[in-house]
Amino acid sequence: MATPLAGLFEGDDRGMDIRLHKGDLPADVTFGDSIAIDTETMGLNPHRDRLCLVQLSAGDGICHMVHFPPGAPYDAPNLKTLLGDHAITKIFHFARFDVAILFKTLGVICRPVYCTKVASKLARTNSERHGLKELCGSLLGIELSKEQQQSDWGGLTLSEQQLAYAAHDVLYLHRLRTVLDRLLERDGRTEIARGCFDFLPTRGLLDLGGWTDPDVLDH
Repeated sequence: MATPLAGLFEGDDRGMDIRLHKGDLPADVTFGDSIAIDTETMGLNPHRDRLCLVQLSAGDGICHMVHFPPGAPYDAPNLKTLLGDHAITKIFHFARFDVAILFKTLGVICRPVYCTKVASKLARTNSERHGLKELCGSLLGIELSKEQQQSDWGGLTLSEQQLAYAAHDVLYLHRLRTVLDRLLERDGRTEIARGCFDFLPTRGLLDLGGWTDPDVLDH
């Protein structure tokens, strides 16, 4: 099911092409060597809260979404193959949570990863605001709506407003990565960023294992 949505976000008139799939990606969908990924869940506790939606984009204005309605199985062989492909870089914003919930639900560890939130914290030390809305506004001049951030993602169907909100969480990550990479390189922080990205899957596993508070790296 393809749902084109245009003009929903102030400052961005390119429109979007949203393609909603139930339970798995089609076998013929390809994304190239990097893919932006986000998840929508019932909350932010990976032990308690169910995975409801996985959004994916190649940065081309198309957003593929895999919806897992209540009671649906999490088989998703095509999605699992994609997530487990080490030749594809997975771009997240706050990868720590997404990597953990995807492993818990689908049994796949995403590698390699890139996290725009971590990159921003390393590259933009002039700011304490590293949320996706702030990054898109500051670096891309795009204003995003967060109106649906706390909506209920666990229903049998999702509204057009929810789909639009979910799409913008991945459609701009490639562009943000390009800008953030320039900032990291400018200040000599590319290698330390790569080290952080490499550790993020393990950080997610530590969270699932109970080493969240206290953090295993604390004194």
